[in-house]
Amino acid sequence: MATLIETTSRERLAKTLNHKEPDRIPIDFGGTSVTGMHVSCVAAMRDHYGLEKRPVKIHEPSQMLGLVDDDLKDAMGLDVVGVFRRGTKWGFPAERWKTWSFNGLEVLVPGDFNTTVDANGDTLIYPEGDTTAGPSGRMPQGGYFFDCIVRQEPFDEEQLNPEDNLEEYGPISQADLDFLAVASKEAAATGRGVTAGFGGTAFGDISLVPGPALKHPKGIRDITEWYVSTSSRQEYVQKIFERQCEIAIANLEKIYAVVGDAVQVAYLCGTDFGTQTSAFCSVKTLRTLYFPYYKQINDWIHAHTPWKTFKHSCGAVSKFIPSFMEAGFDILNPVQCSATGMEPEQLKANFGEQLVFWGGGVDTQQVLPFRTPAEVREQVLRRCEVFAPGGGFVFNSIHNVQAQTPVENIVAMLDAVHEFNGRK
Repeated sequence: MATLIETTSRERLAKTLNHKEPDRIPIDFGGTSVTGMHVSCVAAMRDHYGLEKRPVKIHEPSQMLGLVDDDLKDAMGLDVVGVFRRGTKWGFPAERWKTWSFNGLEVLVPGDFNTTVDANGDTLIYPEGDTTAGPSGRMPQGGYFFDCIVRQEPFDEEQLNPEDNLEEYGPISQADLDFLAVASKEAAATGRGVTAGFGGTAFGDISLVPGPALKHPKGIRDITEWYVSTSSRQEYVQKIFERQCEIAIANLEKIYAVVGDAVQVAYLCGTDFGTQTSAFCSVKTLRTLYFPYYKQINDWIHAHTPWKTFKHSCGAVSKFIPSFMEAGFDILNPVQCSATGMEPEQLKANFGEQLVFWGGGVDTQQVLPFRTPAEVREQVLRRCEVFAPGGGFVFNSIHNVQAQTPVENIVAMLDAVHEFNGRK
């Protein structure tokens, strides 16, 4: 009698990434900072499955994403585990956890997660956790995540220095390398697929442009001014990206030396190019400003590591996809199917043989938060039918699962994927 050998989640993800149809669609929630769940949803899911009652860690204190522990991964049937860098967006490390009350929910936050409340009732967060510096983030009263505070200092148009926009980039520290080495080894030991976000490769990510980790950010830090710069100061932006790219590749060499093949997917960039109906720039601008540096990073990774590379861009980005692929990206996320020109059937038909779709499983703007569990199930099953054939599909919602999403809808989403997988 033949012995049945069970496929591990790591093997399942590897097949999917290589466009081979696996035994079932791999599922990710929590593997990256753009495929996670709001901490309130993670806590609610722990309650739903009757898991040990304990505060959930907020590992990404900008979007307030909750860490999905192994027991919850098991309960949800997840296949992916994420490796996150030691530092957070606000410039302090995710360590030395302490309790914090968030809208009545007790959670765990990093030790240097220090906040104050202003006269309007808004919660302010500080770079490096230093409350003597000006705040760099704000959560409106009753809100669920932080927005950057723009702190644009006056600048002389004739004296702009690209180094001012590079202050947050530099050689990776030994402490950060040691952290990544341990975290990657532990992640691989779980038998799940492993993603990692190492930082430093997000060229022009608008969520980072204001310099939220810096006490006194210099250069072009106003969001509107930055978008103006991508048109009127292209030479300046190119100098920033050129140096950032050099630093990133030097860091990746050190990171791969300690992380090695434990990691399967490198999350490189979260710069958004699409709106709901259009785009932030032309294809020409993408290819002039961003493409050369994306290609250098991708080329280095593909020449020196087995990692697949992950590009996040919300919105209507179908016209950019050929350039993303030419630049070397293997994976597209979040696959915003509700945006103009992003119909699932066309995406799969036009790009499915080369590009892995990581997301697109259910709409998080209307369907998952506001429709019935039956409607959630219907959309999930349809998306699986479109994206799953031939591999190249990792199930995830379209961006993070947001606060106040009904638990019954999240469960309906997961049950529908498992239902689809059970048909195979």
